[in-house]
Amino acid sequence: MLVSCVAYQDGRKLADIENKDISDYVRRPECLVWVALYNPEPAELSEMQQEFGLHELAVEDARHGHQRPKIEEYGDSLFAVLHTVEAINGEINIGEVDVFVGPNYLLSVRSHTEHGFANVRARCEREPHLLRQGSGFVFYALMDAIVDRYFPVLDAVEDELELVEERIFSGKSARSNIESLYELKQKLMTLKHAAGPLLDASGKLHGGRVPQVCAGTQEYFRDVYDHLIRINQSIDSLRDMVTTAISVNLSLITLQENETTRRIAAYAALVAVPTMIAGVYGMNFKNMPELSWEFGYPLALSIMAVLDCVLFYRLRKAGWL
Repeated sequence: MLVSCVAYQDGRKLADIENKDISDYVRRPECLVWVALYNPEPAELSEMQQEFGLHELAVEDARHGHQRPKIEEYGDSLFAVLHTVEAINGEINIGEVDVFVGPNYLLSVRSHTEHGFANVRARCEREPHLLRQGSGFVFYALMDAIVDRYFPVLDAVEDELELVEERIFSGKSARSNIESLYELKQKLMTLKHAAGPLLDASGKLHGGRVPQVCAGTQEYFRDVYDHLIRINQSIDSLRDMVTTAISVNLSLITLQENETTRRIAAYAALVAVPTMIAGVYGMNFKNMPELSWEFGYPLALSIMAVLDCVLFYRLRKAGWL
């Protein structure tokens, strides 16, 4: 559906326009047309293709969706695929924003994401001296808003990791800890898939041969690039921490199993001593030593108790019990 369709001139809002009038305003070099779509139908994309004169390959990518983050150049226009990341009820939701940027227009196509970009439009309209720079600045503002939304999700993942680390050393369920750590690793991989390719793509917007639509706004895209570097470094650091936490958790499980095995072996030794003595006297031979002695039975029990006490003391001192 159509979210907004606005024409600007000299950095200020000119009018809300109809779809059929887009091409008329685009033909006016002094105007900037900014259109936002949300989960559009194929017919809507086809209409926008005709009004803006969009490249058919870019429109095909936007129509099918599920593209890898990228920025491609088609003549004097750009086509960008950006992934939005939202934390909803503890789960990470990945959306997609396809952006068509021309000399005096910008078309954004938002899919599978709940939060829109009304705040971006409001920000640009509050800064007419920047909006006067054209579609390049609008593209930067939109891209900056998407990248900035990665930080809260990354902070939430870091907080979850700290909680799991506390549970690891508090002796809680090792199985649930492993499951939580692998879930965090999956979230970080999702973030990496969104931010990693965008880091390489955004580097083309501020250095070397900059696309014409981004001329004059290189310093803004450099700021986005710096944010992406921080995000990717944080993701890599958290992934290493998760891997370390998994190794520590598995090591603690092994130590716990070894301690349990030692305890079982110690208790088995305590039972084995009286069992051995009782087994000797249970063979029922006629000529057994001290068989007719009055104190033979108490003596055998006493020997069992003394040997078990000595064995228990030694095992306790060795840390097995």
